Amino acid sequence: MSLRTKLLEVATALLPALRTSSKARVISGSAVVLSLVAFGAAGVAPMVPDAADLPVTMVVEELSVPDLNAQIASLSPAAGQFVAEERIRPGDNLSALLDRLGVNDPQAASFIRSDAAARPLLGLRPGRRVQAIIDGDGRLLSAAALLGDGRDDNHRKLVIRRSGAGFAAEQQPVAFDNRVEMRSGEIRSSLFAATDAAQIPDSVATQLVEIFSSDIDFASDLRKGDRFQVVYETAWQDGEMVRTGRVLAAEFTNAGKTLKAVWFGRNGDEGGYFDLQGKALRKAFLKSPLAFSRVTSGFSMRVHPISGQWKQHKGIDFAAPTGTPIRSTGDGSVEFAGNAGGYGNMVVIRHGNLYSTAYAHMSRVAARRGMRVAQGEIVGYVGSTGWSTGPHLHYEFRVNNVALNPNSIVIPHAQSLAGVELQRFRTIASDMGHRFSLMSGEKLQLAAR
Repeated sequence: MSLRTKLLEVATALLPALRTSSKARVISGSAVVLSLVAFGAAGVAPMVPDAADLPVTMVVEELSVPDLNAQIASLSPAAGQFVAEERIRPGDNLSALLDRLGVNDPQAASFIRSDAAARPLLGLRPGRRVQAIIDGDGRLLSAAALLGDGRDDNHRKLVIRRSGAGFAAEQQPVAFDNRVEMRSGEIRSSLFAATDAAQIPDSVATQLVEIFSSDIDFASDLRKGDRFQVVYETAWQDGEMVRTGRVLAAEFTNAGKTLKAVWFGRNGDEGGYFDLQGKALRKAFLKSPLAFSRVTSGFSMRVHPISGQWKQHKGIDFAAPTGTPIRSTGDGSVEFAGNAGGYGNMVVIRHGNLYSTAYAHMSRVAARRGMRVAQGEIVGYVGSTGWSTGPHLHYEFRVNNVALNPNSIVIPHAQSLAGVELQRFRTIASDMGHRFSLMSGEKLQLAAR
């Protein structure tokens, strides 16, 4: 049915209404007009075509395949440069190193062997990295390695570069990336086994011993389950740690007692370690003259191993292998260094007017009379001279020249912090306390209130 036919039908249906009153006719007429307009609008609105009725056209286009051989040729080793890295191995020589790096360049090998600036590459210790840039033919374009033995002022970078028809070598200053490391561990068998498990360098473990040696005898006081946390400095170069620095803070729990130490540099002084209240951790005397040993005879009555007589043993004997370093337990001056009969090779150190310490049966004396020594300084080496039945150290702590049991004497601490120094220290201690909290997951009391 067409649209015109539909409109006629609507008009016919409305005709009876037009025969009524004039008012009604007006209204009805208006309605007719509006209806026609509405139907007209509906009649002219476009209809959406059905998708099924749309024409379908197939388009076919041939694509060319890239030349695979050309792509492989563009990636040929001869067209690029490559970076190789190797570590020096025990017993390495230059030929073996260059071979592992992929260098096939007799001219480069000859230059490294003959040039004074390049020759230090031959003396690198095992573990050091060597980086090389080579071309696709194995020719050396450049090489670099870190030189030095770990001291702050003794690191240099050796750089060898191809220059024209030959090579040139130079040693450049090193820019370090300084970082702060945080580690924690638990004693299972020994301190160094625990630090190894926690990936803590031996130099840091040694500093731990030095920091807490006034309160902990690491030869006999350690217990299974003791825990420690340490914050220390490291220096990195090209993604490799090249040295460890100072321990900035440490915490050690021994037999249920927790000790904390924070490094603080004092004005005009090298600084030292203090607890969180600013009290100096360092005491006037170390607890043991040996870093690691065991007590074989304490300060008590015993049967003398040579005379067989029952008598007072006026010192402490520490068993240790011959050659073990012996440390001065305090600052002082050497009063005696030499052979003392039954004591064998012996050193006596005077610590002011009141105290003195004696170290006997040494294999070798490393101090001389009158010299000043600092706490922890090596004064001799363990031996078995004099009246001795085996390698050990006989250690005496004397007060007014009378040997007393060092474990029964209250040793004074160094001077504590106060005033402005204490305020500065508390800021540092707060930061280190937060670091310990991150490692342990516990909220620590950071400073004295």
